[in-house]
Amino acid sequence: MTPLLWIVSLSLILVGLAGTVLPALPGTPLIYAGLLLAAWGDGFAYVSGWTMVFLGLLTGLALVVDLVSGSIGAKKTGASREAVIGAAVGAVVGLFFGVVGVFIGPFIGAVFGEYLVRRDLGRAGAVGVGAWIGFVLGMAAKLMLAFAMVGIFILAYIF
Repeated sequence: MTPLLWIVSLSLILVGLAGTVLPALPGTPLIYAGLLLAAWGDGFAYVSGWTMVFLGLLTGLALVVDLVSGSIGAKKTGASREAVIGAAVGAVVGLFFGVVGVFIGPFIGAVFGEYLVRRDLGRAGAVGVGAWIGFVLGMAAKLMLAFAMVGIFILAYIF
């Protein structure tokens, strides 16, 4: 494999790892693209197509976790549909306020959405905490899946 392919592959993987924490970047798909490029660059001599299919399934699982984690956290607290939508909108708006915005955006969005429906600030706060916990647990799960993907690739490459 050429050094340029390795550099591009490793860059995609590193940006993807950052993307598992920053919602603006599609973390696990970028990791998968980097791993696929590395496997392809070696003609799948070290990492089989079946390994790449499995890593693709892990990528899909990470995307599902990303989509549902905040919603599950909010739903566990009995959130309204508006609170769930608010958490999603808050996550997107939070991107414009840096790392702090990424972490508090889902909370603020869920609180706002729930307050619009029920006009109960205590209840809205509880829903916001639930959405935030779901978001953080989802991020942790995505990180675990991302590192598992890289680890599986390295093991397949070595053995």
